[in-house]
Order: sequence, then structure tokens, then C-alpha cells
Amino acid sequence: MLDSLSPFLLHWGITAISLWVTSLLFQGIRFSSTSALIVSALLLGFANAVVKPLLIVLTLPLTFLTFGLFLLVINALMILLVSSLVTGFKVSGFWTAFFASIFISVLSFAIGAILPSDSPAHDIQMPHSGMWL
Repeated sequence: MLDSLSPFLLHWGITAISLWVTSLLFQGIRFSSTSALIVSALLLGFANAVVKPLLIVLTLPLTFLTFGLFLLVINALMILLVSSLVTGFKVSGFWTAFFASIFISVLSFAIGAILPSDSPAHDIQMPHSGMWL
């Protein structure tokens, strides 16, 4: 059970660090306490796992029409949703959430790429015979 919990905790930590760094760089994003940051990271992960896929499916024609750029709007809406639900998390407006969501995505990707992965799904293994077919 702990093996399945560690990727969740790692992703939660990456999200929390990304949110914290974002709050240091963007004036329009503030956390009143560390607990608000931790709860926001947890809720943002939950919103990205549950609500975001539903929004993507519902707005699929608009996403195709904008060549996928509407996904950036959905990311900003996820941050605004979390800020409306967590008491100590404040976002000044849509454009702050928009640019912060881009920064959070890039920073989370960079941190995740640096950290080593123990998952066998990420390892490419050659066949023992040396032939692919």
C-alpha cells in the first residue's frame, strides 16, 4: 500500500512547491498560512484529476477550434476554483491565474523531470533476444 501512496505524496509535494514558488513570484497570489498552501495543493491535484477532465470533454469543440489553447483557460479556472474553496488562498484575478497556471505547469514538469523515477513504466527495456519483433 505504501508503494502506491508514495507517487501521490511526491506529486502533492511537487504541486505544493510549485504553488509556493509561484506565490513568491506573482504578487496576485497569496497564502495566509502553510496549511492553506498544503490544502490548496491537495485540492488542486483533486480538481485536476476529477473536474478538469470533465471540463475538457465538455469544451472539446472549443479546444479544437483554438488548437488546444483553451486548455490554458481551463488550467486558470482550476486555480480560481481552488482559491474560491480554500479560505487562506487568494488570487487577484483571471489573468494572474492564467499566467500562474502556465508557470506552475512548467515548474512542476521541470521538478518532476529532475527527480528520479522508480516506476518501471518509465524504463525502456530491450528484449533479451536483441530483436524487437
